Amino acid sequence: MKRTAIVLGILLGLILVAVLTVPFLVDANRYRPTLEAKLSEALGRQVSIGDLKLAIMSGSVAAGDISISEDPAFGSTPFLRAQSLKVRVELIPLILSRTLNVTGIAIDKPDVDLIQDASGAWNFSSLGARPPVRPAASVAQAPQPSSNADPPAATPDFSVAKLKIENGRVILRRLGGKAKPIVLDKTAIEVTNFSQSSAFPFSLMASLPAGGSIELHGHAGPVVAGDAIATPLDAKLTIKHLDLIESGAVDPATGLAGLASIDGDVKSDHATFAAQGKLKVDQARLAAGGTPAKRPLELDFAVQQNLKTLMGIVQRADIHVGGALARLTGTYNLHTEPPAVDLTLSGSKMPLTELASVLPALNIAIPSGAEIAAGTTNINLVSQGPLDKLQTTGTVGVENAKLAKYDLASKLKVLDQLAGIKAEPQTSIQGLSANVKNSPEGTALDNIQFVVPSIGQMTGSGTIDPAHALNFKMRVAVHSTLGALTSLGSKNGIPFTISGTSQDPSFRPDVKGLAADELKGLAGGKNAGAAATAAEGLIKGLFGGKKK
Repeated sequence: MKRTAIVLGILLGLILVAVLTVPFLVDANRYRPTLEAKLSEALGRQVSIGDLKLAIMSGSVAAGDISISEDPAFGSTPFLRAQSLKVRVELIPLILSRTLNVTGIAIDKPDVDLIQDASGAWNFSSLGARPPVRPAASVAQAPQPSSNADPPAATPDFSVAKLKIENGRVILRRLGGKAKPIVLDKTAIEVTNFSQSSAFPFSLMASLPAGGSIELHGHAGPVVAGDAIATPLDAKLTIKHLDLIESGAVDPATGLAGLASIDGDVKSDHATFAAQGKLKVDQARLAAGGTPAKRPLELDFAVQQNLKTLMGIVQRADIHVGGALARLTGTYNLHTEPPAVDLTLSGSKMPLTELASVLPALNIAIPSGAEIAAGTTNINLVSQGPLDKLQTTGTVGVENAKLAKYDLASKLKVLDQLAGIKAEPQTSIQGLSANVKNSPEGTALDNIQFVVPSIGQMTGSGTIDPAHALNFKMRVAVHSTLGALTSLGSKNGIPFTISGTSQDPSFRPDVKGLAADELKGLAGGKNAGAAATAAEGLIKGLFGGKKK
């Protein structure tokens, strides 16, 4: 028994010595040309690997650094640079026959540049296009294995059981573009059962600026050699806390901002990308000068995009703000800087009380202290052009609205004097409609039809500049016509102006307009301008002298 134990101890000792001496007996660098050739053949790019070291206990070969060359059309800086590379190998074939069979690849701390040129081509699309042309000098100087230990040649269909990338930094940018690059930090990618000729499972996780994150899990492949962007993909996408400005996803000049989260499914085939799911935007800002919305926007969306041209179609974008629903459809072009769109936004019977929380995000203000208490709105708008110079036209309408803590009748002092209109604690709006044209220069409203039961029907047009300054010319046909109004003989209603700001509007009688109306009737429309000036004093008297 004692002798058996001694024999076992001697055998274990010999095995341990053998294991410890294998790294010295097997020169790992002997296989560096083979490994470089395998990877270069698979990628269609020149792959360079540093000195190799064999780690018997982990069954791997480690290299100090690795680089993958760039597509010459995008420059000479390496496409990928990494601090270390570990290649798992089958030990028995390596030790007994010195055959290199790769079972796993792990790349640590790589820096990867993903670049798109002006034509829409990506620098990674040419991966796998063709075997690289290796410099003759490097081949001649490389250590060559003996004739009885030649490793097998690389096969066109490169496969590996597991491929991992850890602690990566991926930068997406446009060649010659001015937009801020998008950076994915702490990127981790894991691929199992990778083969160029079949689909394989994969996962991707990365950090975004300002605490955001992105995850992608699914299947990809087979790889389209020489046109990698066309490789099929079917995956689940999760994005959390994407800061639209800090991440570089949106140009600050557009006025758009917010924190976006996406939970959806993505599919891609032959560079046609389709995505659908739910998008939530917190603290949304939807126009230059706007302030963050007080409640989130939620979208059920479906889009389709060409990954080469970066042009896409919004097939569906149902926007929910509480109980309000608006529908967005159209096209977009992400290839321009900033992006350009051609979108239609429509909504029917949307509760104003729900929309009140997003009005500041649209840079829309209401009188200070006023509160939207009731009503619905209908919109039909078309937005076209680059996002920083967006032109929006269409119609808006309001029905059965109530503006609490604001009395329009008391603001129209001249109407109160003429028609005896009673002050009320709120303003009830039976209907409001207008044609709208909005641009970075401001908003123009035309063909305004405004019915307030306690006052009458108002019509007119005007503008609101980006600082909310008002410039409107209006007329009102008062419901209760008293003697003073009859004596003035205005057939088209009383003209008045609105100035000041949206938060503090100022209403004044349009004295010249009223005088022109009256004297047009007296003079048959001749020399009405001069007659209006002459009669201005009389009209002021009717309105109470200097009172405003």
